[in-house]
Amino acid sequence: FFYFVRLCLDKILLQCVLQSRTLSGADAINALRPFYFAVHPDFFGQHPKEREVNENSLKRLNGYLENLQKPGFRSFKPTQLTFYVREREPNSSNVQESFSASGFRAVSFTLHTRDLLSTVLDILNSCSLSTEHVQSLNVNSQSHKEAKSTVNRPIKWDKTYYSFTGFKDPEEELEQAQRVETTLISWLDDNEASAVKKLKKSLPLRKELERLKIELSHELQLSDIRWQRSWGIAHRCSQLHSLGRLVQQRPEILKNVKGRTVVFTDRSGMSAAGHIMLGTMDVHHHWTKIFERLPNYYKLQKRLLLLEDRISQLLGGIQVIYIEELQPLLTLEEYYETLNSFYNKLRDSRLPFHPRSLRGLQMILESDRYAPSLHEFGHFMIPTVCDPAALQWFIFAKAQEARENLKRKEEMMITEKELIDTSTERFSLDRLYKEPSVSSAQMIDCCKRLLEESLPYLQGMHLCISHFYSVLQDGDLCIPWNWK
Repeated sequence: FFYFVRLCLDKILLQCVLQSRTLSGADAINALRPFYFAVHPDFFGQHPKEREVNENSLKRLNGYLENLQKPGFRSFKPTQLTFYVREREPNSSNVQESFSASGFRAVSFTLHTRDLLSTVLDILNSCSLSTEHVQSLNVNSQSHKEAKSTVNRPIKWDKTYYSFTGFKDPEEELEQAQRVETTLISWLDDNEASAVKKLKKSLPLRKELERLKIELSHELQLSDIRWQRSWGIAHRCSQLHSLGRLVQQRPEILKNVKGRTVVFTDRSGMSAAGHIMLGTMDVHHHWTKIFERLPNYYKLQKRLLLLEDRISQLLGGIQVIYIEELQPLLTLEEYYETLNSFYNKLRDSRLPFHPRSLRGLQMILESDRYAPSLHEFGHFMIPTVCDPAALQWFIFAKAQEARENLKRKEEMMITEKELIDTSTERFSLDRLYKEPSVSSAQMIDCCKRLLEESLPYLQGMHLCISHFYSVLQDGDLCIPWNWK
């Protein structure tokens, strides 16, 4: 009896030690301010792929932190997260190699801690951020020091205590959590039923969405209707209904949309790619103004194409392109200003490029890069602030590699499409697609490994290749491209 009482007292003392080190939810948020500042999606507006990865990872991190604060919550699974962390001083001379030319680096880490303080410290340390400010928060560190001097060794509970009382051994639970790694099979086992239920519920809306899209495309003679973000099916249907009502109310203003693509996005206007953007938060009045301005937009687009040709002539025939998947969704006006500024800089520098010496090569302009780079698909990524002399040297040095990458891109795109078609047929998928942040090389690797597996769970499903595991609200299954 006395042995049991002593064990209980020791347990109470240990709880006091642990409680003295805990953080409140508000303290945790304050402690993570440097982290949020370094990864917040709003700072990645010029990098849609990295922005999407950070948005998704923050959602999962917030869910993990919320669970830590739930009373009695005991079921913890290791959570792997990937963030793109901004460099605080892009022009610093001691930039690590892990930083990209854009001023950020990718960081991946796994959370398996069971209290807020340890979790906060793990996050900050994983991102190489200072933890000194954590000590200044409202944490009873003095109590912790006093308790630590009293209990100068970690308490090791005898295994018979847990057998006798029925309590779970926290050390054993933590070891098991660390050993357990989410695998594709185990995750599908746990989530297939939920995905099937959501998918069945969404089927009527999916048919309605397809019907509305076909009818509006035919009526307005549109080339396509797209969405910038992965909104749910119900949200997309609502947007198409709104456009349909505008067609009925003001058919005369829609006479200039023939052959164009409509994109539902965050703001209204015309995109750099020449697509009509309809802001989802705007009312019909704003949409009407956009349709009325289309003739003026088309004139500006012709001037923009002429500007691209002039830049091409100054750079030996290299083609200036705009890639929606890799660049931010700029308006036509914003992109024209970027091109014009770059053109004036080139014209004044008078670089000695031989005419047509770089024909067949491609480049995109980016306003927030600090150094030129060459993409795996063969196009040059040129910052608008790039020094002309450095630009000339870089293009000459990388021209042959760029041509090889362009050739490899064509082969890779064919391989990717073949693997998607083969995987879709093999697993009887209704649809197989990837997020923009997943590269072709990653998609190819993912599909090749999928084809080596037997996955009856996937029949009739919508499978999205992403960077994390998730079941979307309409039943789409998201799996990381590098699944285990």
